[in-house]
Amino acid sequence: MDMIRNGVSAEELPGAVWRKSSRSGAMGNCVELAWLDRQVGIRNSRDPHGPVLVYTPSDLAAFVTKAKDWRD
Repeated sequence: MDMIRNGVSAEELPGAVWRKSSRSGAMGNCVELAWLDRQVGIRNSRDPHGPVLVYTPSDLAAFVTKAKDWRD
């Protein structure tokens, strides 16, 4: 699969399997992730046809690590 550009519509990724966190709120205010070959797609669960943020797995891991550090 070619590298996917940031901001692509989720509709342009028909093979993506989106997963929502088990910690998601009942109001649907969460994000969903999909593995896109060598990239990770992130979309808003309230707008499943909207834009997708696309990162490398290492960029996403760095973000999660920093977010956890910030929280503590």
